[in-house]
Order: sequence, then structure tokens, then C-alpha cells
Amino acid sequence: MIKFDLITIFPESLQAYLDSSILKRAQEKGLVEIKIHNLRDWSDSRHKMVDDTPYGGGPGMVFMIQPIFNALKDLKKDNSKVFLTSPKGEKLTQNKLKELSLDTNTHYIILCGHYEGFDQRVHDHLVDYEFSIGDYVLSGGELPALILVDGIVRLIPGVLGNEKSLENESFTEGVLDYPQYTKPSQFNDWKVPDVLLSGNHKEILDWRKKKSKEDTDSMRPDMSK
Repeated sequence: MIKFDLITIFPESLQAYLDSSILKRAQEKGLVEIKIHNLRDWSDSRHKMVDDTPYGGGPGMVFMIQPIFNALKDLKKDNSKVFLTSPKGEKLTQNKLKELSLDTNTHYIILCGHYEGFDQRVHDHLVDYEFSIGDYVLSGGELPALILVDGIVRLIPGVLGNEKSLENESFTEGVLDYPQYTKPSQFNDWKVPDVLLSGNHKEILDWRKKKSKEDTDSMRPDMSK
């Protein structure tokens, strides 16, 4: 079973999402274990400080190494891998999520960044993998951490009600997913393509492949190179 420990200074911002929908069901089924920790619990400071001003000057605050070192000392096991959310990290992809989901006996510890980031010694000595969810900066690492957990958990066998829903998703075959429609077949003057109502499975399959290719070329030309 894959286990997650998320370390943050805003634990309440993670709990609601982890207690809903697919992630909630996965935990109830015993397919995954997810725990949230407050980094301040490992601070040696009387006021539970976990950050300080940067050496050399500059704006903002930087996470200190001491509370992070203490947290990892308590949480790490032989099968642990420490992840860190960072705009400088490797961009997370569907292939990476699939790779991580296959390592079913792994314990992932995720450090949620904030402010001006972490003391560089955390990056250099305590972390196995740094990841980013895109070429932009957020106010904190909680959203990227949730995206990582959600992206891994939904790929674990038994989590989704219908495993076939994973087969044709965007990025799975290097293209975007095809357009989907449901009832009613006509709303205002907007009609569902006739081919999807035809019952001809081969024509439907051909149409879906064609639309996936067209949408990928149009919306994500970088994937078509």
C-alpha cells in the first residue's frame, strides 16, 4: 500500500480535499494511507517558528532546515522518498504519475513550500525529488501536493469504479482526450455529432481518434512535435 505524509504549515487547507470523493473512498478501502502534519510541531522555537530572514538580505522568509530535519527524522522509513514542491522542480507529467503509482510499497513524504522556499541545504541533503506543476508560481505548495497525491492515487488498481476510464484519458497515449457528450442530444441549436448517435462502433472509434488528433494539434501543438 502506498502511504503519504504531507508536511505543511496550513494543514487545514489540505484536509477537506483529502476527505472527499475518490481520495476519501481510496482511504476507506484501505488502498492508500494519507496523513497531514503541521511542520510547526517539529520546531525547537518557543514560538514554533519554522522560517527566518535569508542570509545576504532580500525580501520574504525562508523555511529553516532544523524543523524539516526533525520532521523527516521522525517520519522517514526504509522505503521513504522525500518530495518537495518547487517552481524549479521537474514538471509533473502523466507518465511520471503512472511511474510513481506502480511503486506500491513506497512511502512518499511531501514538503509543501511557502514564502521564498526552503534553506538550500534541504534541497541538497534531504530531498529525493523536486516537482513543479507548471511554469508559474503559487502562494504555497499545498495545491501541487494535492495534485501529486490525487494523480497517483487514482491510478492505483481498485480506486476508480471503472478502470477502463483510465485507458483513453488525455496524455495516456500522447494525445488529448476526445470530446464527450451526453443527453440531451440537442440543446438550443447545439447538436451532438451524428456519428455518436449512429451505433456504428467502428465509425465512432475512428471519429474519436480523429478528434483527439485534431484537438491535440490545435490546443497542444507541443505534444504533436
